[in-house]
Amino acid sequence: MMDSNIIKKLEEIVGKDSLTTREEDLHCYSFDGTGKAYLPEVVAYPQNTEQVSNIMKLANEYNFAVVPRGAGSGMTGGAVPLKGGLVMAMSKLNRILEIDVDNQIAVVEPGVVTGDLQKEVKKVGLSYPPDPASLKYCTIGGNAAECAGGPSAVKYGVTKDFILGLEVVLPSGEILHTGARTEKSVTGYDLTRLFVGSEGTLGIITKIFARLLPLPVHKETFLVESTSLKAATEMVAKILNANITPRTLEYMDKTAISIVRDKLTNPPPETVEAMLLIELDGEETAVLAQTERMKALFAGLEDFTIKHAQTEEEVNDMWQARRSISPSTFNLRPNKISEDVAVPRSRIPELVEYTEKLAKEYGLIILTFGHAGDGNIHVNMMLDRSDIKQAMAGKKAVDLLFKHAVKLQGTLSGEHGIGISKAPYLTFELDETTIKVMKSLKQLFDPNNILNPGKIFPQTAE
Repeated sequence: MMDSNIIKKLEEIVGKDSLTTREEDLHCYSFDGTGKAYLPEVVAYPQNTEQVSNIMKLANEYNFAVVPRGAGSGMTGGAVPLKGGLVMAMSKLNRILEIDVDNQIAVVEPGVVTGDLQKEVKKVGLSYPPDPASLKYCTIGGNAAECAGGPSAVKYGVTKDFILGLEVVLPSGEILHTGARTEKSVTGYDLTRLFVGSEGTLGIITKIFARLLPLPVHKETFLVESTSLKAATEMVAKILNANITPRTLEYMDKTAISIVRDKLTNPPPETVEAMLLIELDGEETAVLAQTERMKALFAGLEDFTIKHAQTEEEVNDMWQARRSISPSTFNLRPNKISEDVAVPRSRIPELVEYTEKLAKEYGLIILTFGHAGDGNIHVNMMLDRSDIKQAMAGKKAVDLLFKHAVKLQGTLSGEHGIGISKAPYLTFELDETTIKVMKSLKQLFDPNNILNPGKIFPQTAE
């Protein structure tokens, strides 16, 4: 328990206006996208690295848990205060400190909203490609902690590919600097990559040095409709092997299409089993050459109809289908299990076929959609948790889905992290030695286990 003495010391660090113990406030920081909730005892809003450092020193002295939190948009419970303690909300560390145009680098604090960073760098002809679905409200610090992806990952990569260096406060309160402001740096261990994706369990990111790219000058967008689910999923690998490098290659199955049909200006025929949303970007001549190759790839194929957007309005309409899927799923059933497994692209047809088998066997509604270009498929299982039979069926289906994804040489999580919801399944993918090394790193950085405790590793194995 955090007594009044600790609260007073926290107030001395951040100020009374940057600390709250009001129950209604605490509830706002008790959950994330999973819906799982654990109440913290206090929420602090540090305004600089020194305050973050002093909070961690205090936490070590009094042995209370600290959970760093961005926008709370994560999908695996990474920002949920499982052990109570203090939630460190990074919302006041929200400045874009520098945009270095000549070296194509942005220096930002973790509370900067990802979409806001993209807008600012666009003003000077640059881009920050990582584009998670929640980019309008998620923060770059949370993206770094979870190594977020997005539709553009097939061409540009994920968050870890755009972070050159970090400023990190360790659980001890010490301040660490990793990486460099250069594309190349092999001075010692790559600690930057260690912290990116560590889900706030090894340190608290207080500054990010992000790599930027020139803004693409041309873009072409296509919507491909297919009357064969198998043919559509098989086409993903064929596109990428045809010297075509899409910015995005998104996939939607028939169930996903059905729930967004009423939101589309030109809904597809009922015979359509799957859709692919494809976007090309870059220099105009290169994009137009790839456009011709793609049209030739689909020419004469009876299972496919390819639509080429001619106006920005048509582009927005095509994207409306993809963007509307997740919120529309609740029209099917009141509860959702949302998983983001990834498999090698050539194994996508096998994964999708297996999800159809699970749906039939367990009486669930399962829809698949997502980032087919990099094999990251979102599997949504719709159910009513008040129905005990459905709830048990969902749990069993998740277990089998993860086992099958690993069997297909894939992974439990493409971009959502492990947190608490996937921790029980960690041993499906990682062997005993790998987990032992990871836990040793946690012990090395955080010997008192005060920083985001209870995450990543199965609780029974602690």
